[in-house]
Amino acid sequence: MKNRKLKNSELGRISAIEYKAQRKTPLIIILDNIRSLNNIGSVFRTADAFLVEKIYLCGITATPPHKDIQKTALGATDSVDWEYAENTSEVIKKLKEQGVHIASVEQAEEAVSLTHFQVETKKYALVFGNEVKGVQQDVVSESDTVIEIPQFGTKHSLNISVSVGVVVWDIFSKINALKA
Repeated sequence: MKNRKLKNSELGRISAIEYKAQRKTPLIIILDNIRSLNNIGSVFRTADAFLVEKIYLCGITATPPHKDIQKTALGATDSVDWEYAENTSEVIKKLKEQGVHIASVEQAEEAVSLTHFQVETKKYALVFGNEVKGVQQDVVSESDTVIEIPQFGTKHSLNISVSVGVVVWDIFSKINALKA
């Protein structure tokens, strides 16, 4: 049989306990006022897939446990570390004090195209914003870098969970290329 699909039992999945023991990608996700519970769950799943160190859920972003988050997270809320913070700016301040490079994913003046964003050997925190309003202006202003996903159609707008998948995969790949 050519190109046989793998069964779940053949995927080499690890448990949540084994996940916690894995060496993590030096990457943090900050969700700034995300409305959709399904988007939040999807971000957890993406974070799990790429061994993201932690997710900060800020402002109106809901927290687990919630059935609509669980619906898309498929258990990733048990593996990925997360923390709630009311104020995104306070999280950024704390992370900057720890030497973390803050990059908001937004369309802004002087934004760096994701294609051209180069990683170094350091920890990054990626900020993703509200489905309608995006990342808050004060958070964009506090960021070390603003990354823009190149888009070529009429909308110039991606769903937050899609944006997280695109950017996290790209940064994950670039970080791993440094190790090679």
